[in-house]
Amino acid sequence: MFNTHNMKFDSNPFDHWVIDNFLDSVDAENLSKEFINYDSSQDVVHYQGWIAEKKTCNVWNRFPPLTYKTFSNLLSLDFVTHLSAITGITPLYPDIGLHGGGWHMHKAGGNLALHLDYSIHPKTQLQRKLNLIVYLEEEYKPEWGGGLEFWSHDEENNRPLEKVKVIEPVFNRAVLFDTTQNSWHGFPQPITCPEGKMRKSFAVYYMTDITSTAVERYKAHYVQL
Repeated sequence: MFNTHNMKFDSNPFDHWVIDNFLDSVDAENLSKEFINYDSSQDVVHYQGWIAEKKTCNVWNRFPPLTYKTFSNLLSLDFVTHLSAITGITPLYPDIGLHGGGWHMHKAGGNLALHLDYSIHPKTQLQRKLNLIVYLEEEYKPEWGGGLEFWSHDEENNRPLEKVKVIEPVFNRAVLFDTTQNSWHGFPQPITCPEGKMRKSFAVYYMTDITSTAVERYKAHYVQL
């Protein structure tokens, strides 16, 4: 279903895994084609301002057949059980409502300020634990920007301290990371992709029971550098 054999783990600045060729190559190409146009407004959330320039859609009825099937599989018991086994995190619960997840799209000028994700799901009251992001823009070039930045934590000021790693949004690459470790991430500089190209991704989140790392944060906390 999904290729996780070549997962590469790193704990700096927080636990994360990078998985290239995550999907069947033909499926990945077809999933890329199923994204809606950036100018679409139906069932789309448009983030604007200094925190982000992006559009998202998490409405299941909006997803074409292969997209619908792939999200279903990413949230299935089989795949969640597999994630638990390879990460050692148990129990894990899928967020089938895709709260904040689904399709994510950025065109030229798109960005995402550094932030910490919500800690406690506002509807399920479970703790957010893992983000899975799958990049789906074919032939996306690194010089356009949009690499996912991972930053260390300034505990004294509760802010990002320094950029430690950048993960390029390579087509059919998946990134999995722990959101409970002061996991500052984003790409604050606007991207410069040409007309007709987007930074496209799937975003799926996984929860766990409330632990000592949970804080009273029910929405993302953004910062300006």
